[in-house]
Parts: sequence; C-alpha cells; structure tokens
Amino acid sequence: MTDPADCAPTRARVFSEAERQALYDVIAHRRDVRNEFLPDPIDPAVLTRILRAAHAAPSVGLSQPWNFILIRDPARRAAVKRAFDRANDEARQMFPQARQSEYAALKLEGIEKAPLSICVTCDRSRGGKVVLGRTHNPDMDLYSTVCAVQNLWLAARAEGIGVGWVSIFNDADLRPILGLPDHVAIVAWLCLGHISELFDGPELAARGWASVADLDAVVMEDGWRD
Repeated sequence: MTDPADCAPTRARVFSEAERQALYDVIAHRRDVRNEFLPDPIDPAVLTRILRAAHAAPSVGLSQPWNFILIRDPARRAAVKRAFDRANDEARQMFPQARQSEYAALKLEGIEKAPLSICVTCDRSRGGKVVLGRTHNPDMDLYSTVCAVQNLWLAARAEGIGVGWVSIFNDADLRPILGLPDHVAIVAWLCLGHISELFDGPELAARGWASVADLDAVVMEDGWRD
C-alpha cells in the first residue's frame, strides 16, 4: 500500500516555450488516417510508449476502466472488415439520396491496410459498484476511456504513427469476434501504422464533406446562447 506521505504534492513543473509549442504542434497535426498506412510493423518499444501514454490518462476515481486489445491476426481483421462493410452500407442509406454517392466515395477505414488494430474497451464493473466521481454520472467511465484514446492518438502522432478511429459498426457484430463479456463496452476500434503522407487539415474538410468551425462559434460564457 502506498504511504500517504509519499503522495504529498510537489512544485508543478514549468514547461519551456519549446515544450509547450511541441505539444500544440502535435495537437494541430493530429489526423484521422484511413488510406495512408504502410505495411511496416510498429517497433515494440514505440508501441509500449504509446500505450503507456494512453494508460496515463485521467480516470474517474482512478478506476482506469480501459483495456487495449491488440489485433494483428489477418483473419480476425477480415471479419471486422466484413462487419464494417455491412454497417457502412446501412450508414450510406441514412443520408439524403443526393449525398449517398458522395458518401460511398469516402474511404472511412484502414482495417486491413494498417498492420495493427487496437480495440479500446471500457470495463464497466471496474472499481466495484460504487466508484468515486461516478456516483451521479455512471457514464464517467466511458468518458475516462475516451481520454485514454486521445492520449494514445497524440502520442502516436508524436511518434510518427498514424491512427484512424473506425466507428461504423454494429456492436452485436463486433462483440463475438473479440469474445467480449457483457460488462465490457467497446469504445474505439483504432487502426495504427506508419504512414506515407498526411492531409494538411481534416480530410473530410479537404473533400468538401464538412467544414471546420471557428473557435468563436463554440465558446460561450456563463450559460447557453443561440
């Protein structure tokens, strides 16, 4: 057990201007990678650093509800790709007729092209029935796991590794492929690998699907305003 005396706060580190700028640069150049993956394997030491960054994310009640399932098996990834294809066809039909062909032209995953996939899950039983900070918002464990995904994504970008988040799945299709128990939720399917190139900005903006909102349009003070 940790001695409480060892947990006393210490003076906060002050980061240099160059260190701060490096962080902002990584954030600004993070991209959702879909079609630019190379087949080269990720060095195990690099992957460990990326996973350590993810595991260092904040979590409600220090519950650390995440797990990282590493998937390299081609047959398993092919099964996931088939599940994506079925869901993606359903998704295409949800859009207005005028946008369906535009949707179909988008490359929305790199499941078989990337050399590694990671399924990030949330164990909703971790920490017991009552978890500090989760007493009134039970979804805080899911939000904590998303923080781990963001840490992973930024660390990967800093290491020169591309990441793509694939979200178009039916949960019931994916669960049996991974053998997940009922109390474990799927939060993210991530494709990882070295990359040949990157878009200067968000790919969907470059392809005209959506535009990037100005910061001023999403900042409010003291309450909601239209």
